Amino acid sequence: MRLAVARETREGETRVAVVPELVGKLTALGYEVVVEPGAGVGALASDEDYVAAGAVVDDQALETADLVAAVQPLDPHAVRRLRRGTTTVSFLPAGQELALVVDLRDAGVTSLAMELVPRISRAQSMDALSSQSLVSGYRCAIVAAGLLRRFFPLNMTAAGTVQPAEVVVLGAGVAGLQAIATAKRLGAVVRAYDVRAAAAEEIRSVGAKAIELDLPTLDGSGGYAREMTEERAALQRDLLAPFVAAADALITTAAVPGRQAPLLVTAAMVEQMKPGSVVVDLAADSGGNVEGVVAGEVVRIGNAQVWGGRNVPSQMPGPASKLYAQNVVNIVTLLTRDVGDGLRLAPDFDDEIVAGACVTHDGRILHEPTRLALEGDPT
Repeated sequence: MRLAVARETREGETRVAVVPELVGKLTALGYEVVVEPGAGVGALASDEDYVAAGAVVDDQALETADLVAAVQPLDPHAVRRLRRGTTTVSFLPAGQELALVVDLRDAGVTSLAMELVPRISRAQSMDALSSQSLVSGYRCAIVAAGLLRRFFPLNMTAAGTVQPAEVVVLGAGVAGLQAIATAKRLGAVVRAYDVRAAAAEEIRSVGAKAIELDLPTLDGSGGYAREMTEERAALQRDLLAPFVAAADALITTAAVPGRQAPLLVTAAMVEQMKPGSVVVDLAADSGGNVEGVVAGEVVRIGNAQVWGGRNVPSQMPGPASKLYAQNVVNIVTLLTRDVGDGLRLAPDFDDEIVAGACVTHDGRILHEPTRLALEGDPT
């Protein structure tokens, strides 16, 4: 069996799907690991590192692969290079990549989307959304500290006392909790809010003060929040406005894969912030939690610098790649079974993880929301 590690081609993507130190785990499963030249360069892994770990570097890796591991979806040209029956494992935002899904279907490729791995206990080790959110949450706190032209921690000196920065975090999922914990470690006073019932205790568990609003909670499936009505959203913004105005740094992290990020903060709210304040919007790639944010840019709204996150995990490609690669190894292990004559790549579509993550298989689209979207697409 041959597992190909794809060289990422999308702009700004620096991660790699398999790092050299995990090649041995794949070879132990019976795979020959074949790496496209330069696949790991962005994550500081050289071709020589892969060879030393037991992999082969080959420009024709995709054409000979039984299984392809990537971070971003393969581009249409790469899909056409695959043999019929090849399996791919990558992020694949199917609702935004309908044309690519059609290409994968027509090519007879079995494609698994890492963001569709069910959020169940048995799949925690394969949860790439969580592993990459961990990286993003840390990174956005560091960005906030770097942009803010004052100390995060309290400093008491003979020359006087410098008060700590006030940080507000909106959204307390994996990324939000990591942002809170990092800001706390840097010495800031942190307050945070999330619409889920369990969030207040989670916020307190990492040392922050939970913002309590007199609003009903909005727990949804898979640990995500339910969408809120516009009336509820407007009331929530009104109640959050004084906390935003008092913050030296505001970090927003509320996002659900495949959906538009909720608008949590209006431009008018940002305009009430103090001179020199900073806003870091981790959800800018999916529309942003902050009105006026631009993904990949720093814009000024009132007195605040507003930083829009763009593919934030790629800004820390080393740790992001290591965490993602372990997710990939774990899902490849699930796909590899002893079917009577030794270990083989043999996905079990009765397994809820495989079934939940699969988008295309054997010339069909198995992911129902994507199939329905295509049936309703006049093109």
